[in-house]
Amino acid sequence: MNTIKIVAIGIFLCLMTMNIVQAQEAYNLKQVLETGLEYNYDIRIIRNEQKIADNNTTLGNAGILPTLDANAGYSGSLTDIEQKSVAGTTNNQNDIFNQGANLGLSLNWTVFDGFKMQTEYKRLKEFQKMGEISTVLAIEDLISSLTAEYYNFVRQNIRLKNLKYAVSLSKERLRIVEARYNIGSMSRLDLQQARVDFNADSSSLTKQYEIVNTSAIVLNQLMAVDDVSRKINVADSVIVTKDLSGENLLWEKTLAANARLLLSQKNRTLSELDLKSAQSRNYPYLRMNAGYGYTLSLYDKTNSSIERQNNLGFNYGFTLGYSLFDGMNRKREQRNARIAIQNRELEHDRLELSLKADLANMWMAYQNNIDLANLENENLEAARENYEIAMERYRLGDLSGIELREAQKSLLEAEERLLQARFNTKLCEISLFQISGQVTSYLE
Repeated sequence: MNTIKIVAIGIFLCLMTMNIVQAQEAYNLKQVLETGLEYNYDIRIIRNEQKIADNNTTLGNAGILPTLDANAGYSGSLTDIEQKSVAGTTNNQNDIFNQGANLGLSLNWTVFDGFKMQTEYKRLKEFQKMGEISTVLAIEDLISSLTAEYYNFVRQNIRLKNLKYAVSLSKERLRIVEARYNIGSMSRLDLQQARVDFNADSSSLTKQYEIVNTSAIVLNQLMAVDDVSRKINVADSVIVTKDLSGENLLWEKTLAANARLLLSQKNRTLSELDLKSAQSRNYPYLRMNAGYGYTLSLYDKTNSSIERQNNLGFNYGFTLGYSLFDGMNRKREQRNARIAIQNRELEHDRLELSLKADLANMWMAYQNNIDLANLENENLEAARENYEIAMERYRLGDLSGIELREAQKSLLEAEERLLQARFNTKLCEISLFQISGQVTSYLE
């Protein structure tokens, strides 16, 4: 008896463990997003590009720091000399071998260049910030795509469930017709029509399995899963939309957090820095150079009274300059830079207007789809009741097969319209969150 209890407890624990494992295999939206953000190739690439921008943001890359070079060299010469004086005497010297070697340090530093170096450092900082915003933009795009595909997968599974239900209804109808045909109360035409409808529903179900599989592959691809064809289960079985704040509040959040608007602002800042860089040529420049080195010279004894010479010393210098005339290019560049600033402002205003239009359209679509979902929910209840009545009458022989089929099709279409309205509402919600810079809230 104790052994039986132990075996029973063991089986129970195994079943519980299997249920836990199966429950762990089901992905919720947060897990899907976290997996995608960790492994998606586009995100990994954009993050590496951001690291490059971070590495480039240095004082040395902006030219503010001096440069220090070490150099060493060796030279030699082997010459023949022939000298002839005015008096007519000739002096010949052959194979004169002289050598030289040097070792030193050289320092070069642009002390002042009209604030161009400081402007360049600010430009590098702006590129760094743009890299961060571009990363945020890529993350938001991935979250939007993943969230939309996640709920599309949920939708396709719901549709699969509805089609399974439709097949079960057709199967029940076929069973009733076959039973009545066998006793002679129904014609062969009724039986064949029931089989045709059953096969049609079965065909739709088979195609839906393919659609579900395709959606799973897309989901795995977005998550950068190596085995894109693996089966995936999701925790959600219904599409639930979030309550959104009013349109005006969404627009305020858009102005403050929309990544494309922030990038547009950074582009305008870069154009302003281009103008400052061009204006730096209105100032003089000051450069400094210094060196410290050792030079060794070895002379041929047959040609010189000096056998060797060592030089060890320090040298320095300053260069102060100013461009007096450069073919009017300086003024031309500054005029073009001011025009570029105006273009960046116009592009920003154009983008802002486009986002405002997108927000207004999406807000209207969001509200309309909520109303449609509520209406289709009522229609679904009516269609279910209508089918139940039709099925009861069909069992009693008071309704034709064609009329039952119409009631069944009305039920399936009502389920599909409600599902589509809820999915469209979710897509509008995702778009509104992305426009207003709140799409990362799905990670919560």
